[in-house]
Amino acid sequence: MSNSRYRRGALAVRAAAPAVPLLFAIAFATGCSQQVEVPAPPPVEVVVGNPVKAPIVEWDEYVGRLEAIEFVEVRARVSGYLDAIYYDEGELVREGDLLCLIDPRPFQAEVNLANASLSEAKSQVEQAQATERQTEAEVKVAQSQFELSETLLKRAKSLLEKQAIPEQEVDIRQSEQRQAQASLEATSARLALAKTATASARSAEEAADARLELAQLNLGYTQIRAPITGRIGAREVTIGNMISGGVGQSTMITTIVSLDPIHAFFDADEQAFLKYQKLEGKPTGEETAEGKNPIFAGLADEPDEFPHRGHLDFFDNRMDAETGTMRGQAILPNPDLKLTPGLFARLRIPGSERYEAVLVPDFAVSADQSEKYVLLVNAEGKVERRNVKLGPPVRNLRVVREGLDGSEQLILRGLQRVMPGIPVKVKTETLALDAEGLPNDFERVPQREWLSQPRTNSRPVDERELANAAGESRIPVSKRAN
Repeated sequence: MSNSRYRRGALAVRAAAPAVPLLFAIAFATGCSQQVEVPAPPPVEVVVGNPVKAPIVEWDEYVGRLEAIEFVEVRARVSGYLDAIYYDEGELVREGDLLCLIDPRPFQAEVNLANASLSEAKSQVEQAQATERQTEAEVKVAQSQFELSETLLKRAKSLLEKQAIPEQEVDIRQSEQRQAQASLEATSARLALAKTATASARSAEEAADARLELAQLNLGYTQIRAPITGRIGAREVTIGNMISGGVGQSTMITTIVSLDPIHAFFDADEQAFLKYQKLEGKPTGEETAEGKNPIFAGLADEPDEFPHRGHLDFFDNRMDAETGTMRGQAILPNPDLKLTPGLFARLRIPGSERYEAVLVPDFAVSADQSEKYVLLVNAEGKVERRNVKLGPPVRNLRVVREGLDGSEQLILRGLQRVMPGIPVKVKTETLALDAEGLPNDFERVPQREWLSQPRTNSRPVDERELANAAGESRIPVSKRAN
């Protein structure tokens, strides 16, 4: 019975099989006759904003190192035992302050001895001068006697011709004349010797005076004083130690660095150097009094400020061929002594005159293999590509030198979801230039405000001394050819 049921089911399936394709065909024909409309996607929403237009100065950024204008190693000029120290490490000292004292007693004894030698030399000069004056008087007497003997001899000869006196009288007068002449010559020789003795005594006096001056200098050198004003360093020796003086292996006692004003050194490339020369209004290497470029500096604990204002001092006289840079030197006032030699400082130097600039944020700028560009929303509400030429960064934005005039709607966000030509929905945002501790304009520092130290010797030197040093003592320095 089960077999009969199986046969009846199989026959029913075979009968229905030809009808399945027919049903699919009818359904396909019905679907093609109805057209389904797909809705268009909504416009992409982007954030836009106008480029910033503002008067700016392009400030070039450098990291410089602060260095003292004057650095002095305090050394002893004479040898002796260190008796006293009158300064504290790290304190401020002024030029001429007493720092240390070397035992002065041996040097005081040298001064006393030199004084005694000078007194003796002066006594010898006075004695020699007295002998010279006495000899001069004797010469005058001898001269008078010689003149008298000549007169008597002439008179005797005249009387002999008249046969008024015997010939023997003439011989006597002639002998007296010869004796007077010999006496005059001897006295004159003694006078020459007396003058030589006086000159020798005067030379001895000058030598004694020079020894006294040297002894007094050495005595003064036992008081070691600050050669400059500044901050003193650590002690290298302590009281009781033997100090070696002189120009050879002299003992260094401490160091002093000047603090106000202070130098800042940095390295600039060739184009920057030429730009700064042009901004100062002078050709390369020419010194004028037009004014120097200002410079602003900030320390590590002044991240958003540049409170220290100085000026460029000068650039080195040659470009470093290995690095392609030139060493620049700035000078900064330091009245509060916050700027310390050895620290790094952030330097800002004006790299342009003041001008009206168009600025955009860096994140709104894209690039391909050939150039940089930005995406804008045009008057039709569609995306437009605009090639731009960029300048340096200014605070949180970047200068656009070519391509924008500031009136465009610049796409700021949503750049990855758009492409040129598609419509977009805009949402406006206002761009702003962040504040910074730098002015939007600058003035060159006039010569009367320069902080540069006068490049002169610490003591006046006369022309004769300079000429002797140059080996040309016969030609005045002021008249010597360059």
